Amino acid sequence: MKLLRLLACCFPLVAPAATSSVTFSKDVAPILEKNCQACHRPGEAAPMSLLTYQQARPWAKAMKQAVLARKMPPWFADPQYGHFRNDRSLAQKDIDTLVSWVDAGAPEGDPKDLPKPAVFVDGWNIGTPDMVYEMPEPFQVPASGTIDYQYVVLPYKFTEDRWVQMAEVRPGNRAVVHHVIAYIRDANSKWMRDKKPGEIFVPEPDAQGNRPSLSGDLLSGFAPGLPPSILEPGQGRLIKAGSDIILQLHYTANGNAGEDRTKVGVVFCKQPPQQRVMTLAATNNKFTIPPGDSNYQVDAEFELGHEAKLSALLPHMHLRGKDFEYRVIYPTGESETILRVPHYDFGWQLWYQPVSDILLPKGTKIAATAHYDNSPNNRNNPDPTKAVKWGDQSWEEMMIGFFDVTFPADLEPKQLFPEKKKAPAPNSSAD
Repeated sequence: MKLLRLLACCFPLVAPAATSSVTFSKDVAPILEKNCQACHRPGEAAPMSLLTYQQARPWAKAMKQAVLARKMPPWFADPQYGHFRNDRSLAQKDIDTLVSWVDAGAPEGDPKDLPKPAVFVDGWNIGTPDMVYEMPEPFQVPASGTIDYQYVVLPYKFTEDRWVQMAEVRPGNRAVVHHVIAYIRDANSKWMRDKKPGEIFVPEPDAQGNRPSLSGDLLSGFAPGLPPSILEPGQGRLIKAGSDIILQLHYTANGNAGEDRTKVGVVFCKQPPQQRVMTLAATNNKFTIPPGDSNYQVDAEFELGHEAKLSALLPHMHLRGKDFEYRVIYPTGESETILRVPHYDFGWQLWYQPVSDILLPKGTKIAATAHYDNSPNNRNNPDPTKAVKWGDQSWEEMMIGFFDVTFPADLEPKQLFPEKKKAPAPNSSAD
């Protein structure tokens, strides 16, 4: 006993330090604020809000599963190809924190540890718009049936050139809106000049049954995962005097009749920018995917007629889309893969913005390769027994490799397109 007392005096027993537990207030809330709340809040795309502990707690196990599977936040770029300044993927330490929190029973912790709440402008992700352009009348969406793409020329004509720094499309009823694209119709465009501004219409098909497509520049759009258009300082999209805005609206019946009145918010550049931004695309609409084909390939390319910089990429397919790849083929013949999406998800339309803009010399080609799964193994496949061609509806297919380019503001955009090659003169000499 004396020996034990002596040891205790010389070597006092020290209790192990208590391991600080992971709590919502101190550890999880900052992660959600930085990575999730832009969508997971009232009025936004996500189905539930994650602004408070009370809102997040019921979803704890689902959050663990989603981050471990890397389904949330949505980000599908193969990390082997390119680095992107808007990369949404969670850092491994943040994933570990969320998992530890859930495994510990999802404790709240001390509310005093909560970070200062993020400030969101109600109804907008671009701050307070300088101007808001809205459909004059709502569109009545039926409870069932197929709904053709609807169009409306917003009843506002620009009387002077305006440069746009930010733009955002806001549906009036997200439950029935699949996507919206806001186009800039140039004053010289003849597209649908017979349509009255403010009236919703469906373009009449031609003799072959094809509906005319609009070729104007994109202003902004709405789709799951699609962020508002926010350009870097010194950049802008040009809306020339005499132009107007046309909305392409894709509605989906969900069993309940409803109505929608979509609007577009715009923030103008405070001074003329040095760089203009436009959206171009490598597109292929001449394909037929055979029934049951699990890996059908479609290729497209766009050759630049003038030097420019590539600043963003958005692959677009429908429900049979499997994977998508962008390559840059330089005039020297050198090829570089700049984005690969190995598991395409039609439910998320994402822009991928390289950390640094990619210089594209004149003659550079943006090449895109897509694969489609039209087999029964594709759980999203509407009907693997049917051949599939290009079409607007989700059960049809598209192959579009959108990309943004920046170029000097005083450059005419037509110079970005390569000169049309003249057909060789027929050989009149006799063999």
